[in-house]
Amino acid sequence: MNGKSVLRAVALTLIGLFFLFPLFWVVLMSFMTNADILRNPPSPFFSPTFHNYVALVSGQLVTTVGTQKIDYMLNLFNSTVLSAFSVILSLILGVPAAYAFARYKFRLGEVMAFTLLCFRFAPPLLVLLPLLLYFQSIGLYDTYIGLIWVYQLITLPLVLWIVRGYFEDVSEDIELAYRLDGHSWLSTFFRISIPLARPGIAAAALLSFIFAWNNFIFALILGSSSVQPVTVGALAFVTASGIEYGQIAAALVFSIVPTLVLAMFTQRYLVEGLSLGAIKG
Repeated sequence: MNGKSVLRAVALTLIGLFFLFPLFWVVLMSFMTNADILRNPPSPFFSPTFHNYVALVSGQLVTTVGTQKIDYMLNLFNSTVLSAFSVILSLILGVPAAYAFARYKFRLGEVMAFTLLCFRFAPPLLVLLPLLLYFQSIGLYDTYIGLIWVYQLITLPLVLWIVRGYFEDVSEDIELAYRLDGHSWLSTFFRISIPLARPGIAAAALLSFIFAWNNFIFALILGSSSVQPVTVGALAFVTASGIEYGQIAAALVFSIVPTLVLAMFTQRYLVEGLSLGAIKG
């Protein structure tokens, strides 16, 4: 190994440690008491405790002024349901739409696609008040269906534009050859087009899940405690007696797990997508 390779390895290691250190410190904080966390100067040496995790699972947040009930596990369940079903609905609607935009050129097609993308960049406050009044009038306020519907403003444009690019990279000759064998358009779409675009679909699903999981403002305004996700439920850790940093850290560790599991399952397809992009052209 020459000197250049050694320097590159050292640089990559330092960069990795720099970006992973906050996550490592959060994990350490989840095993600390508030006194250990607020100690000055901070120290990695402490007596670990599982109190923070027990408080989350049991739903009893112990503060300096007494015990407060929290529903963090319900919030975690809500986040999983809202994010998962939002992504599933976005894939059902977005993948065929992405194929249509990639394969067929029609009047105002680009305008429609760009309009859907604009929904992703529009500030949520622009539509929150009309949505709140609308949801209250039709009974969708404080429901899973209502929030999953609203989350399409976040997830559907991502799925549409990411998957569209992958469909455009798939040669039409492959599909035409399959059609010449007597197969229908629908069979070609499911047996040829979707498998070839699978890395892009996996990447779009993962990114959509992350953005839906991290959403805060829609769930805060359009749902109560019964359907609120972890991003809103974390407000319960800020009490009148202070901020429970240990419970917040434990909650962060819990909230990372679903996204981490999904990333592990889609890792193979993501690598395939990167490899396809590397040899393209």
